[in-house]
Amino acid sequence: MEPEIVNIGFGQLAAGLLFILIAGAASVFHALKLERDLLIGTVRTFAQLFMLGYVLKFIFNLDNVWLVLLIFLFMTFFAAWTIYSRVEEKQISFFFPVLFSMTISFFLVSFMVTAVVVGVKPWWKPQYFIPLGGMVIGNSMNAIAIALERLLGDLRTNRKEIEMKLCLGADYKEASQETVRDAVKAGMIPSINSMMAVGMVFIPGMMTGQILAGADPVLAIKYQIVIMVMLVGSTAIGTLLAISLVRRLCFSPSHQLLLRPKNK
Repeated sequence: MEPEIVNIGFGQLAAGLLFILIAGAASVFHALKLERDLLIGTVRTFAQLFMLGYVLKFIFNLDNVWLVLLIFLFMTFFAAWTIYSRVEEKQISFFFPVLFSMTISFFLVSFMVTAVVVGVKPWWKPQYFIPLGGMVIGNSMNAIAIALERLLGDLRTNRKEIEMKLCLGADYKEASQETVRDAVKAGMIPSINSMMAVGMVFIPGMMTGQILAGADPVLAIKYQIVIMVMLVGSTAIGTLLAISLVRRLCFSPSHQLLLRPKNK
């Protein structure tokens, strides 16, 4: 007997807003000044997700590889712009290197998963390629943002040490090797921690959704394993490529560090 899918009505959605009211009350009580952000975030959540639902209905009916890829590129572009907006950096223009690294790494991982691991035919079938690609983009976006902030911050903090290495004959790669290592590690730690805790500390959203939709739990687990290893791979490739490209922008052709200390 197939499990029944319980529908959620608009009244039940409204009841869920109780949690937002609790968060808002806590913000007022402790003078956190987060009420406006909570209100805007709630409105955007409802609006954007309902809009996404109707958009996905349209996307899933597409039968054109170029339109599917165009949607994927738009998602990647928006993610790169989000990173560019979040990372407070004015001296180095890193948007296009980040966009390039994200496009290459995200497409490579999404293609491998849909075409090789899952074996979807055709590989660009939107019901698979867009949701899986969206998971890759969303999770790796946060990792790249963390890694970039760490890289740029440490280059400034360790400026004197890096310049000393450059004066002693090191090139920009040798002088910033430790900084790059720490930045990539910072970006990858969250996804590795998720692998350590999955199944024991939390049940992932995709697996939960499949089970609630009536899928066999074993099949849901298989998909979730694919997702977890996919995210670690995309995080590693995207972070390494983005950090390598942005690091080069931080040095002149003569291997001088271009980043200056921020004005206090």
